[in-house]
Amino acid sequence: MIVGAGIGGGALATVLARAGIAVTILEKSLVHVDHVRGEWIAPWGVAETQRLGLYETLIAAGGHHLGRHIGYGDDVDPATAEAQPLDLTAFEGAGFKPPLCMRHPVMCDLLDSEAIKAGAELIRGITDLNVTPGAAPEVRFRHDGVERKLNPRIVIGADGRNSVVRAQVGIAQHRDPTHHLMAGMLVDNTTGWPADVQILGTEDRVNFLAFPQSAERVRLYICYSTDDKRRFAGADNQARFLDAFRLRCVPGSEHLANGTPSGPCNSYGNEDTWTDVPYVPGVVLIGDAAGHNDPIIGQGLSISYRDVRIVRDLMIESRNWTPDLFRPYAEERRERMRRLRLTGSTFSILSAEFGDHARARRMKVREERMRGNFPDVTPAAFVGPEVMPAELFDESILDKLRAM
Repeated sequence: MIVGAGIGGGALATVLARAGIAVTILEKSLVHVDHVRGEWIAPWGVAETQRLGLYETLIAAGGHHLGRHIGYGDDVDPATAEAQPLDLTAFEGAGFKPPLCMRHPVMCDLLDSEAIKAGAELIRGITDLNVTPGAAPEVRFRHDGVERKLNPRIVIGADGRNSVVRAQVGIAQHRDPTHHLMAGMLVDNTTGWPADVQILGTEDRVNFLAFPQSAERVRLYICYSTDDKRRFAGADNQARFLDAFRLRCVPGSEHLANGTPSGPCNSYGNEDTWTDVPYVPGVVLIGDAAGHNDPIIGQGLSISYRDVRIVRDLMIESRNWTPDLFRPYAEERRERMRRLRLTGSTFSILSAEFGDHARARRMKVREERMRGNFPDVTPAAFVGPEVMPAELFDESILDKLRAM
């Protein structure tokens, strides 16, 4: 049984059902809506969709690859930034396809549909969920006003950041302090903005990110200080959010700022969360339920697809789904999230701190990296944390950044 029909739940249900395993999915919502969630899959995450046999399905449904990354900002001349783009297609030489973008609710619906097509059962609109772990787990819930009880062989908690399953089975969650806030909004009618170009940078008191999903649609994000927590609050928050994209350092940013809101403008904290052991007897957590990374580096979907692939492989390898079977998953995930946590923290310090001192630090770090005098964990956000040398992920890098 899988609790949660989002990305992780829908993907795992699909691949398990395709392998001949009976799957029931429980989902509280009746429809998937835009809550401002991850819509960018890193190259290493795209590779996971390929291993899962889901990549072609995503592409056929409108998955959109990006080709270039430009790092703009008030610490670099726009012409210089544009002369030094990161060619995202170059990752194919290392066996990775470029980043893939797709609207989150569309991806959820697609995966749920594939799961049902493969033979899974989806029950939507459940309430009063109660999960009892153990060698013979029990799940109680209400559906259409009727209380139901099921006794699955195993329960997979894929019910997001505020996981009810995690809380009910007593898996402890750790949490970093909030460093900054992040707002996001989907924007249509962005004609004029290159459909293959993603951007990231800092100007004045905002860190901005933009990821096209087509020639007419872009997902926009802004990181901002907790001191400005009311910045995008109120009835006119969409207009103020778009105005923040009238950026001096980004030629053509008016194509983004003049776009039409196509979803809510929501803000949330950037903090990482994690679980040391994402399972107890009879229950395993995946995706955000098991802990999420600072969204400033956009690893959420890739993390979920990696979780799905590892858990699927273990469950197919052995039908004896005891806690010992999932120990390799816990060990790999613990180190993966530690490395991504450090990577996200370096991005947050460099990109989401503001003022003259922060600008000078960004310039100094860029110069030191060019000389090879300062470690750069940036590639981990593209090719995956396990590809990078372990010694790069030393906590002392954060102390060095803060001391600059």
